[in-house]
Amino acid sequence: MTRLPDTYESYWMETGTGPEYPALTGDLDVDVAVIGAGIAGISTAWELGRAGARVALLEADRLAAGVTGHTTAKLSAQHGLLYARLRKSFGAEGARQYAQSQQEAVDAVERVATELGIDCELERVPAFVYMESADAVDQLRAEAEAAREAGLAASVVSDTDLPYPVAGAVRAEHQAQFHPRKYLLALVADLVGRGGVVHERTRIVSLDEGEPCRLTTEGGAQIVARDVVVATHYPVFDRALMFSRLEPHRELVVAGVLPADQDPHGMYLTQERNTRSVRTAPYGEGERLLIVTGEKFKPGVGDVSERHERLAAWTEERFPDVRITHRWAAQDNTTTDGVPFVGPFHPGSRHVYVAAGFGGWGMSSGVMSGRLLCALITGGEPPWASLYDPRRLHPREAPSLLKVQGSVLKHFVGDRLRSSHVDTVDDIPPGTGALVRVGGRKCAVYRDESGATQAVSARCTHLGCLVLFNDAERAWECPCHGSRFAVDGSVLQGPAVRPLEPRPLPEGDESD
Repeated sequence: MTRLPDTYESYWMETGTGPEYPALTGDLDVDVAVIGAGIAGISTAWELGRAGARVALLEADRLAAGVTGHTTAKLSAQHGLLYARLRKSFGAEGARQYAQSQQEAVDAVERVATELGIDCELERVPAFVYMESADAVDQLRAEAEAAREAGLAASVVSDTDLPYPVAGAVRAEHQAQFHPRKYLLALVADLVGRGGVVHERTRIVSLDEGEPCRLTTEGGAQIVARDVVVATHYPVFDRALMFSRLEPHRELVVAGVLPADQDPHGMYLTQERNTRSVRTAPYGEGERLLIVTGEKFKPGVGDVSERHERLAAWTEERFPDVRITHRWAAQDNTTTDGVPFVGPFHPGSRHVYVAAGFGGWGMSSGVMSGRLLCALITGGEPPWASLYDPRRLHPREAPSLLKVQGSVLKHFVGDRLRSSHVDTVDDIPPGTGALVRVGGRKCAVYRDESGATQAVSARCTHLGCLVLFNDAERAWECPCHGSRFAVDGSVLQGPAVRPLEPRPLPEGDESD
């Protein structure tokens, strides 16, 4: 069995450090309040600050420490086998607008990094979508044709610098990879220098869409703003019913040191074998850091430890000289029509905007979101605004929408019909968690290595689905909409904004 690191540590979090910003304790009045400080929120706040707006950037945890801090940081306009599908669903012009907006975002990062003197390890490399099965080559040719028609410099190749053969690949030129936290923390510093206000550990729990808008923090502070941007990855407010059009998924990451002469010189993706994504990053003298992603699954579903072992074994099989040093996990949301939601929050919105549903391509989409939202808020409208408009309803998304809601209903109803996940608290092994019926109610119970137990409500505070235990990361996860909670019930990731309520356990084992 492959030896994996004992701890979960993102390489970006370990090597991209920055100052702490204070929690908001008093009231605040600004032009624009941006909720969420991942790449979309930071990019939006920075663009608005540069345009002269008084901006407050509000983050429930730490800056760029959530999904953005656990990405693979591919900065690419090539998003898998996408363009043939876009051309079919949105027409040739829609595919062209998507490619243009995404490629401009890639180019913007290099331009801004140069302008601000940011050392974010940015490298220009090609991006590849490859297949090992010869049966898929026709699909690759169709994708390359659609990507070229959309404006990307794409071609079909049969040879790559991967250390194993492929049947074919779509190669897209002029893409990039970088260190996301080094880039984004520098943007925040520049925002503050322009008069922007930044607050970490500041969770927003309510939104009043008046004129002006009013936000309330978990601690009771009030923020008044003309405009509000919800950039919390999964929107923390449900009034737009986006939960019915977003599907969460998690992917695992392993990273390790590789001799520099074995660098495959590019960013690679295949949708075979439950997704495998490969890239490298600068590391030490004569070395590169190999980063491999895959094993896509829904939050709360599946044996995560086993999946991580499988991904690590694949990595060592394909790159025998790698020494695995890190492992972590990433989460993203995919819209039912495959295009992100960026724009007015819902049909009645006048001053509230959203950015969500990046489908695993948050680096380019997050930067694109900042540019698009800044334009909308300051009175402009890029030609691709309607493509990303969250108020759109596309006939082709109906099957996906029904599939998403069918999955949610399966968990919402089916998980309740199970008598219990284990019969008693005593059945829970140390270091794991399970659902147990205690006093007639299902509780989420965690037992640590010493045998001590901690029980919380099993109902997600977002919309009430039952949470399930992630054995590797030791977290409670909602399989319906992707909220994640620590074993003590505190919120790790939205859309939930309230913790799981603590539940007392009776003396001895009196569970039903």
